[in-house]
Amino acid sequence: MPQKPIVYDAPTPEPRAVTVEALQAEILEKLTYSIGKDPIVARRHDWLAATIYAVRDRIMDRWMESSRDTWRTSNKRVYYLSLEFLIGRLMRDAMSNVGLMDTVREALNNLNVELDDLIDLEPDAALGNGGLGRLAACFMESMSTLQIPAYGYGIRYAHGLFRQEMSEGWQVELPEDWLAHGNPWEFERRESAYEIGFGGHVEPVTDPDGTLRQEWRPNDHLLAVAYDTPIVGWRGARVNTLRLWSAQPIDPILLDKFNSGDHIGALEESSRAEAITRVLYPADATVAGQELRLRQEFFFSSASLQDIVRRHLQQYGDLGSLPDKVAVQLNDTHPAIAIAEMMRILVDLNGMRWAEAWKLTRGVFSYTNHTLLPEALESWPVALLERLLPRHMQIIYAINADVLTEARQRAKFDDQQIANVSLIDEHGGRRVRMGQLAFVGSHSINGVSALHTELMKQTVFADLHKLYPERINNKTNGITPRRWLMQCNPGLTRLITERIGPDFLDDIDKLRGLDAHADDPTFQEQFARVKTVKKARLAKLIKDRLGVTVSEGALFDVQIKRIHEYKRQLLNIIQAVAAYDEIRAHPEKDWVPRVKVFAGKAAPSYWNAKLIIKLINDVGKVINNDPAVRGLLKVVFLPNYNVSVAEIIVPAADLSEQISTAGMEASGTGNMKFMANGAITIGTMDGANVEMHKEVGADNIVIFGLSTEQVAEKRAKSEVPRAAIDRSPRLKEALDSIASGVFSPDDPNRYRDLIGGLYDHDWFMVARDFDSYSAAQRQVDALWLDRARWNRMAIHNTARVGFFSSDRTIRQYAEDIWGLAIANQ
Repeated sequence: MPQKPIVYDAPTPEPRAVTVEALQAEILEKLTYSIGKDPIVARRHDWLAATIYAVRDRIMDRWMESSRDTWRTSNKRVYYLSLEFLIGRLMRDAMSNVGLMDTVREALNNLNVELDDLIDLEPDAALGNGGLGRLAACFMESMSTLQIPAYGYGIRYAHGLFRQEMSEGWQVELPEDWLAHGNPWEFERRESAYEIGFGGHVEPVTDPDGTLRQEWRPNDHLLAVAYDTPIVGWRGARVNTLRLWSAQPIDPILLDKFNSGDHIGALEESSRAEAITRVLYPADATVAGQELRLRQEFFFSSASLQDIVRRHLQQYGDLGSLPDKVAVQLNDTHPAIAIAEMMRILVDLNGMRWAEAWKLTRGVFSYTNHTLLPEALESWPVALLERLLPRHMQIIYAINADVLTEARQRAKFDDQQIANVSLIDEHGGRRVRMGQLAFVGSHSINGVSALHTELMKQTVFADLHKLYPERINNKTNGITPRRWLMQCNPGLTRLITERIGPDFLDDIDKLRGLDAHADDPTFQEQFARVKTVKKARLAKLIKDRLGVTVSEGALFDVQIKRIHEYKRQLLNIIQAVAAYDEIRAHPEKDWVPRVKVFAGKAAPSYWNAKLIIKLINDVGKVINNDPAVRGLLKVVFLPNYNVSVAEIIVPAADLSEQISTAGMEASGTGNMKFMANGAITIGTMDGANVEMHKEVGADNIVIFGLSTEQVAEKRAKSEVPRAAIDRSPRLKEALDSIASGVFSPDDPNRYRDLIGGLYDHDWFMVARDFDSYSAAQRQVDALWLDRARWNRMAIHNTARVGFFSSDRTIRQYAEDIWGLAIANQ
């Protein structure tokens, strides 16, 4: 049935009132008629849902008007494809951005309900793992703030990554059941459901006009069903859509099997379909795990492209204008298969010639690279792709043929360069390089910090850069100041407003005005007092969750991020052991009290990362209970790190640990969140630390360690790290105590191999950076004892964070990559 034309001036309900009385009445109405509860017996989760529904209703008007405006103006749309969107809790974010926080608070007070209790009750949306997903969430909020018409596309995971708990110091993975009680923010769009195929075969088909085309005939089918969530910009400037796909079977039950008595087998199709959106990042150590991961990536990429093409044809009627009206940003290699899927849609389903389709595809797509680590640049066995996506493998071969021909004929590449740019890796089993596919199929490839972008040109994409020298560009990451300053630290936001006025709320660069007040003793004292309040809240969280008492007067030294050897939590905890030895050996010294806070998840199959978590917990157990330490050093690991936990830890941090091996961290965004909240960074010249050093000044950051060039040189020379250990008595003593079982008396050999690796190869330069790191920590102690200087440095960090706003990043994407003009420059 043909669709009715869209009428832009269709009647809509009157906008809802935003008074305290109106909100109070509506919250009660929602509680009664949507939740089905009498206020007398309503529990906190009932009030939470009722409040969300009342706030959501006021967002709907803006959401619909945003969509109408894009249709009316025919503005170009941005589509952000990401396997992760770590959006956290939404209620406070939405209320703050549309200016409802105080009104809702008063309305609830009149009903004898505390808003902060409800905010803490809302579950985190478990849609991501770490920086990649949080970056995507910040970008979505900034696109709404800058009034860019945008859709985020991802997967509606039933269980997210995992809920991390500790069992005797070991990480235990449990389901993150965030959807157990529904999600009041989302809307199912059953009309936006697309069929996704897998397997089968490809047949040549001759059309009535004599044209020969390829037709993929999958033997496995399921449905991708859309669920939409509103993403509200600052001051409600625009409301964009996060569209998440849920996998559902075409036939939920095989009735013939059920009737024959095979009750489990009757649900086989449902189980196979629903497994695709069950868990974020299924372990890919097995062949079955690899296949499920690839199914996930194709599932959401195909559904998203079908949706994009459908919307474009509905409005414009032809596909020739795709690059003028559509920009698709690939967030890492996870959606790279979309390049081949777009070619299939254009060539096989819409009869377009190959050359024209390839031109349109490259005009539409752009690709953000987030890592130089080979294991994170995805590749898939050719045999797996041929079995699961046979037509896409044909298309990839055809794309590769065009690229290699161009490399040989135009660029005169030799055999080694041809092998380097090929989409097919021929070494150790033939595999499709998804980073290469994303590169050749995009008109723009960006890194996420200045250093990372230069290293891309020199390492992973060196020959592709020679072939297409105009494509690589830099877009340094950013964070949304609304969530990571204004919402998670309202006390600091109020203090800044009192001192320099409210203009920074709309233009974060205006924070520079704080520089003029950094030497003011009164402001320094007020700034420190806000920090102390936040530290008291974190101390309470540590006490409640771990039973460890810490003093808010201590220096809070924080490293919170995914557990990985290159991020060097191991360096941090070894230095803590060395400090522990020093405190016991020299009790007469004036030691700075420290609380070392760790948090982060290790991939389930990453043994060394899980062992590092166990080591942190073992070291903490010994140090925290040793009376000889006199409370001068505490080590804690907070389990189940997520956005909500970060919102408590980040404002409380005095020292931000950004200590990755130089050349291995693409950017980092945690470093920016800490900076915004007045923490001082100790770090290597890696990722966005390089730009932080430039922005904040050398006097307001503590830098240590080998440079990227020095790391590469030492690796090239295969230098034995044992010499560095022998030169450092403090390091050797710490390593010996860990390896010999001082912290693991129940299993003295537990850490022998982990520490032995530092003697044998030390790929991540833990031993060789140790003395420099220890010296930097002593510099931190000296700075802490000069409180006026420390407070001045902290104020300068907050004042100069403006460059690291995701608004700046998105403006650069819009202007340099997507071809969009920003209305509110």
